[in-house]
Amino acid sequence: MSDLKKEPGGGRRSFRSLLRQVLHLQESPRRTAFAFALGVFIAFSPAYGLHTAMVALCTWLFGLNFLALLTGALVNNPWTIIPILGATYWTGALFLGRTDTPAFDWHDLSFNGIYDQVLPYAGPFVLGGLILSVLGALVSYPAAYLFIIKYRDAAGASTTEPLPPSDRVG
Repeated sequence: MSDLKKEPGGGRRSFRSLLRQVLHLQESPRRTAFAFALGVFIAFSPAYGLHTAMVALCTWLFGLNFLALLTGALVNNPWTIIPILGATYWTGALFLGRTDTPAFDWHDLSFNGIYDQVLPYAGPFVLGGLILSVLGALVSYPAAYLFIIKYRDAAGASTTEPLPPSDRVG
């Protein structure tokens, strides 16, 4: 049996109506832009390995648009992770007044050896991640809002039906 709910008229929901529900197209542009900006906040957060779980949690807790949240979180992806990690550490080090360059001793790759080498850089990394998360969200909200408004205006203009032909002759 199908899991599709029946419409009030007895028919099944169309794929288009389900897609609209998933995309929250009935939501205000502000709410969708907020979901995207929260996703960007998550993308820059220092909680690596938990980004997808954070997206799912925010979707569930606040009833936000999952796709907008996930799109924002995917700002951090395999192609951007190295620049984001570098910018995160650099930002935190700048705010903490640290000028040392991270170094790594490849001779001791035990858990304790790696832990001892990485721990001194955790503070700048966490601080930088929080700063970039806030800045990313503050920049992405108005950009997403303007994009959504422009997209919906263009989509609304192109989907209007033409006027019927005149029945006047001559």
